[in-house]
Amino acid sequence: MLDAEAVLRRARRPLVLGMGGGGDVVGALATAEFARIYGDAEPIVGGLTWERRPIDPAPGPRRASEIEGAELLARGVLLAGADTRVRGTDVYFAESRMAEFLGEPTVLVDIHAGPAGIAEGLGQATRTLDRDLVVFVDVGGDVLAEGDEPGLRSPLCDAVMLAAASFLGRAGCPVLAGIFGIGCDGELTTDEVLGRLAGVAKIGGLCGARGLTEPVADRLEGAIRLVPTEASAHAVSTFRGRSGLATIRDGLRTFELTSVAALTLYLDVERTVQACGRLARAVAPANSLEEANEALNRLGVRTELDLERQAAADRGAPRPVPE
Repeated sequence: MLDAEAVLRRARRPLVLGMGGGGDVVGALATAEFARIYGDAEPIVGGLTWERRPIDPAPGPRRASEIEGAELLARGVLLAGADTRVRGTDVYFAESRMAEFLGEPTVLVDIHAGPAGIAEGLGQATRTLDRDLVVFVDVGGDVLAEGDEPGLRSPLCDAVMLAAASFLGRAGCPVLAGIFGIGCDGELTTDEVLGRLAGVAKIGGLCGARGLTEPVADRLEGAIRLVPTEASAHAVSTFRGRSGLATIRDGLRTFELTSVAALTLYLDVERTVQACGRLARAVAPANSLEEANEALNRLGVRTELDLERQAAADRGAPRPVPE
């Protein structure tokens, strides 16, 4: 069985990615700061070029070609700074705000190429950045979704990135999955996530856990003041003693806030795909984000891309022109 604690302690230069877009980079920071504070490591954090509608009204993630103020490291992978934004707009990424907070670059991943293409780009980027581990962190736990959960709203990012993590690991790069803030995104319930985790644990895929500490929580709270995020903020609040019913997305979703949200649980990527990777397996052959979305649609799963496109059509907003 993979020992996450040993893997994390050995890593001197981890890349920790928020795998769900938006503010997931704050959840990734929990793992990165633990490595920095207690392991004297030199982590880099990052996430996806997909901001949610309150930040970016255009549906879907942004292509690397749409982004200015960033350095292209590999196909679909950029090094971002505080000035990185959508070209010709005032739309900044959560990773831009994180770079401002940390005073150092972050990584942005464009997921248009599909899982295998993402893995290829990340493989090249990890070599360029001299990284020795890639940790894919989901905030909430919807990466474990099977597709039929009543509250599921954003399965596409997580499925594509979990499949990409599998490709990257099989190519020889050390990888680990993590879940921070169980239930805090208002999609899968805490019980649903814990049930799926039990399935992963049964085949030896639950590798360990780390809880927030005072120094790590302080750092996350500092980041939250700059980086727009609700789910990660709720998770940190449980470390300060909050519990009970909470809301997210302007009150549209209600969920039960529990102390388990202050943990990051680490999972073996391949065993996670085996135990509850129905959606990741479905999108794995896709050569583009569009193909991945269609694969989930064929399973009867509506995605965040579908929802954003519908919202854009309802308000008559222009859509990005495909390359």
